[in-house]
Amino acid sequence: MLYLLRYDEIALKSEPVRRRWENVLIKNIKQALECRVKKERGRIWVEAGEEARSKLKKIFGIRSFSSCVHCGLDGLEETFLNFAEKSLEGKKSFALRVRRTGKHAFTSQDIARKLGAKVQEKSLIKVELKNPEREIFVEIRDNDCYIFDEIIEGPGGLPLGVEGKVVVLISGGIDSPVAAWLMMKRGCEVVALFMNPSPLVDERTVNRAMRAVEKLAEWKNAEIKTYVAPYGSVLIELLKAGSKLGCVLCKRMMYRVAELAAEKEGAKAIVTGESLGQVASQTLDNLSAIDAVTTLPVFRPLIGMDKAEIVELAKKIGTYEISILPANCCLGPPLRPATKASLEKVERTEAQLDVEKLARDIFGKVLRKI
Repeated sequence: MLYLLRYDEIALKSEPVRRRWENVLIKNIKQALECRVKKERGRIWVEAGEEARSKLKKIFGIRSFSSCVHCGLDGLEETFLNFAEKSLEGKKSFALRVRRTGKHAFTSQDIARKLGAKVQEKSLIKVELKNPEREIFVEIRDNDCYIFDEIIEGPGGLPLGVEGKVVVLISGGIDSPVAAWLMMKRGCEVVALFMNPSPLVDERTVNRAMRAVEKLAEWKNAEIKTYVAPYGSVLIELLKAGSKLGCVLCKRMMYRVAELAAEKEGAKAIVTGESLGQVASQTLDNLSAIDAVTTLPVFRPLIGMDKAEIVELAKKIGTYEISILPANCCLGPPLRPATKASLEKVERTEAQLDVEKLARDIFGKVLRKI
């Protein structure tokens, strides 16, 4: 079976970048599928079985794809009529969309009128350009023709890996897997970091986070490197020392450990699932105090989204059902957490503890899952 693949953003790049990113996309396709691949400017063709459809829907960089029939220009009329006979069975109206690349003695409209007339000679089906029951597409590229009647959406974005590596703080809740997915869509390879607050949570919370990472791995077609950091005992110390600042101190320690993971992995940024104002630690003041702990850029793809928007995305990518599995929340947060933490007060509180050593101790005990 032959699939015609389309991309969009790659086409906007300079020639050297375009060629490089096309090659990364092809590498990702071959990693996901047993297939033969060829490319022309603006198009990639894949020869693979019917099972390729589900995989192609999850390869970043693919805007859309179609299963198509290929023929030469001299065989277009016969091949098209055979295709149309099957495609239009039981339909009352159709539209023919022709696209042409190359030098020809005819226009796209010439071909559309000719082939449309041939269909109408053989049946009573009418041409309806605005709201047809079926659309048939013909793409002519020099002497090659491709005929198809469906356009299947891919995830779009950029090929995974073209923008380097980031460390994502994964909790297993609804937000952080969506943030990770959005960074993958922008071409980033993700390394997952789960700060395990046991015994403040039970095993259900840990398992939920790991399952969320496994679901994200389906969009990579390979496992995602994951760090599980034993955080519970240190978190208890932070909560005792910080009182109302507990949530801010907790996040700052997470960022410290994420920075160590980024250094080890050669990652260039930290990613979180924070949305402005969603919970106490995500106020503008608190986020400012939290960011000050790291020199790495912190990306928050969800910062301007409300919960309903995030939930819709979680359902689309397949993590929502995992994220709502029974699990218990961290039992550590204060009853009345600070929402306007000052950096000076936060740093003064942390001075009671050797926070840098605590971060190194946590990272020295991480479990690695590759």
